[in-house]
Amino acid sequence: MISPLVGLGVVSFTVGQAALKVVSSKVVKHEKACFDNQHAFMSFVFDTFGFIASEDVDLLHIVQRVMHDNVMSPRSINVVFARIDFAIQKDLAAQLIVHLSSIHV
Repeated sequence: MISPLVGLGVVSFTVGQAALKVVSSKVVKHEKACFDNQHAFMSFVFDTFGFIASEDVDLLHIVQRVMHDNVMSPRSINVVFARIDFAIQKDLAAQLIVHLSSIHV
């Protein structure tokens, strides 16, 4: 998870700007090694304001469709986005707890 408020050093703020910056650095860092080992590299980055790159949303839709085609339950339609949402909330809560406990020490 990317904190959209850290390290930008800019006057104007755009939701998703920090996440997109991290995506490009991750691609540069990992793409060649993955290609050399015959693996595909796909970044998956989101920020605490709910920004998810359109490519990541497309990937989640594909996973959602595969699950729905193979599981065929009403719950399978939304389970992918619900689990991602829960993971984001859980990680954000953990970050807040660490931050708040460091302030009050």
